[in-house]
Amino acid sequence: MLTTKQRDLLLLIHTRLSESGVAPSFDEMKDSVGLKSKSGIHRLITALEERGFLRRLPQRARALEVVRLPDDLAASAAPAKAPRYQELRSKGVPAPTSLNAFREKKASDMLRRSGLIPLAKSEQESVSLPLYGRIAAGLPIEALRDETSRLDVPANMLGSGDYYALEVSGDSMIDEGIMDGDMVVIQRTDQAHNGEIVVALVDGFDVTLKRFRKQGDSVALEPANRNYETRVFNAGQVAVQGRLVGLLRNY
Repeated sequence: MLTTKQRDLLLLIHTRLSESGVAPSFDEMKDSVGLKSKSGIHRLITALEERGFLRRLPQRARALEVVRLPDDLAASAAPAKAPRYQELRSKGVPAPTSLNAFREKKASDMLRRSGLIPLAKSEQESVSLPLYGRIAAGLPIEALRDETSRLDVPANMLGSGDYYALEVSGDSMIDEGIMDGDMVVIQRTDQAHNGEIVVALVDGFDVTLKRFRKQGDSVALEPANRNYETRVFNAGQVAVQGRLVGLLRNY
């Protein structure tokens, strides 16, 4: 039996995945179920995972899959997919020609992301990215680069632009599912929107992976671990060097 908050969180994740294919952020989950910290969300997700309702996918941060719903939720949640299909068709967005095909496609896409069915040849292609080593205070990103180190990542993880990879050091982002030793894929950019996880260079020498928030002339770099404090700087002290787009993990 699930608690009220476990049920609410599971339904939120199911609804968002059904509508957009992307799970809500930890901040959105926290606000939706009325918790004060993201560590509480981490515990709820762990509990749902242990009970067989949820699965974390290793390919990227925040990747979740709803394995099953309680019987009462499954009955009430199933019709919610139809309006999404009709909405796509009414707006002229390319979509399968029937509701059943639409549902089958979403299920197939989810299985491909989880690795349970093979990828098409085009989806199996990989891209070799420069691996800049472990994020460490005292060194700008370019100083971490080793020309001989590369990391192969799935081509469908990348869009347009320039990318590089980093090895994560430490547990400051653990509540976002980013663990020590993970390989993160970064799109090179000097711009960031509030709420994005970025590689930030502080005072020209301290490199860190944190969630970015800017308000006025101040920039806050937020960890995802209650054992670490949010650091606030003048905007001129922080240079964005990239934003997180993917995550790879070995088991």
